[in-house]
This record gives sequence, C-alpha cells and structure tokens, in this order.
Amino acid sequence: MRERPADIRDSDVVAAVGRQWALTVQDLSYLPVGFGGYHWLAVDQSGERWFVTGCDLAAPWLHDLPAAMQTAAWLATEAGLEFVVAPVPTRRGQVVGSLDSRHALTLFHYVDAVPSRPIDDGDRTAIIDMLAALHTATPQGIDVPSRPLELARRRAIDQALASLGVPWTGGPYSEPGRDLLARYQRPLRQAFARFDGLLDRVREAGGPHVITHGEPHPGNLLRTRAGLCLIDWDQTALARPERDLWWVISGDRDAARYSSQTGWTVNEDALALYRLRWGLEDIAEFLSEIRGPHQQTADALEYWTGLRASLESIAEGSKTQ
Repeated sequence: MRERPADIRDSDVVAAVGRQWALTVQDLSYLPVGFGGYHWLAVDQSGERWFVTGCDLAAPWLHDLPAAMQTAAWLATEAGLEFVVAPVPTRRGQVVGSLDSRHALTLFHYVDAVPSRPIDDGDRTAIIDMLAALHTATPQGIDVPSRPLELARRRAIDQALASLGVPWTGGPYSEPGRDLLARYQRPLRQAFARFDGLLDRVREAGGPHVITHGEPHPGNLLRTRAGLCLIDWDQTALARPERDLWWVISGDRDAARYSSQTGWTVNEDALALYRLRWGLEDIAEFLSEIRGPHQQTADALEYWTGLRASLESIAEGSKTQ
C-alpha cells in the first residue's frame, strides 16, 4: 500500500516483532510497495535486515492466511523448494503473528535481490520449471486451503451494476466510478457470459488440483544471484494448475515443457478462464473500494486507476471473442 496505515505506529511493529520473534529492532522504515498489505524494512542489532508485513484480517482474500503461510513454510523446508520465500516462525513456531486484534504480522528474511521485470524467454522457462516443481509437490501433514473455480466476489459486481441508477456517495472517486461502470457495463456483462461458458467446459473436462501460488507475476518474482525466487504466498491454495500457468504459458512449446515434467496436459479453456477471472476479481475489488467510504489518497487513486484499466482490458478482450 502507498499510504502508511493510520492506526499502526512503528513502535507497535517494533514491539510486536520483539515480543513474538525475539528480535531487537534498531531501525524500522515503512516501504510503500505491494498491494493489499503494509510493509516495513527492519534492521536488528546485528545489522541483519528483515521484511515485515502487516495485513488487515478483515480483507476477504486473507481468510486463509495462516494455512497459506504454513503451506509456504512446508514447501520451503519439507518439500525443499529453494525458490520459495517463506515466513520465519515466531518463538512459538507460528508462521503468522499478530500486531493487534485486527492485523496479522509476518516476518521474512530480507532477500537481497531486484525485481525480475522484464521477463525474458529464459526467465519464462525457469518459471515453468518452478511451477512444475510446485505443482508436483504432494502435501503431507498440512491443511492446504482450496480455491473454487467460481468468481469469489461476483456479488460485488452484481450489486454495483444494479445500483447504477442511484448516486454513489462513498468518496471522491465514487461518482466517476459509477459513470465508468455505466460506460463499460455491456462488455462486462459479455465477459460474465464468456466466463460462465468457460466454467462449464472446465468443470466438464476435470483435471488435477495441485498446490498453486496464485499470483506468479513479475511483481512477485525476485532475481537473486542464485536465480529467481517467488514471494508473496498469501494466496497459496489447491486449485487447477492453470491458476498459475496462465501468467507464463505462451504457446505450445511452453505447454509441452510443463507437460513433460508433470504428465498433465495444459487445458486452454482453463487458461482462458483464470485469465478472465483475474480481471473480474480485480474489478470486484476496485468497485468495493471506490463505492465504500474513502478519501482523496494515493491508494484511492490506485483503485480508481486500476478499475479503469481493468474495464478497458475487459472491453478490449470482448472485441477478440
């Protein structure tokens, strides 16, 4: 998040890290990066750096956070996947700590790396190999959350479409958002029709359900001296492999490489389903934020910009169908 959390003081973070991880933080600085959480860089008394993340547990996409982080820890330790950047357990062995009754806290070793953008052909090959290793890991002794094929927050879009005839009063971006949605409601409804058709075909085809990361996009890939590593495992869940693959598969050659390592055939309908699902989920999130109470902040502007870009992308996609 771009804006510092108004209800979290740096001293609260320092105290929580010290109490739960037994770290003496000498310096803490807020990092305006990422989406959906708050991040700090902590330096302890020995000079070691740590990455601290605070998450609002009221966020609907974080209801499985402890199980997702436990899965990431298992992948890094028991399954031996070195590219997994997993959370550091607390003194009590918990992978998710707490900042207060509302906010969860996770701690990571700071990774000395740079973002992997842009992704080239060599990177894509490496990512496909990473995903093949992830998807063939068989969970043992852990409770991995699951993700259905259906759109989790479809109701948010349905409610917004149903309220186009009345003013939106949540904040400065509410009425512009209503106007924007009104202009794009036709391609959005067409997108839902495509989604429902794909959903039926993918269900009928069946296929494996595996441990997936959920968001293996360039923003969650870091380039280290040892190679690429994958961060941000809070959406880890059992799902079809295409939940991850649509980000990286680019043609028959990529699909064949993945299939040769897993034995599974990549389902083109499932790739299209998850690609469309991602855009619709974003629209649901952005609409919820700008219809709700908000102020003129950098984060609110990002929601508005994201809504506009997502609706434009949906409309562009409808032209090619």
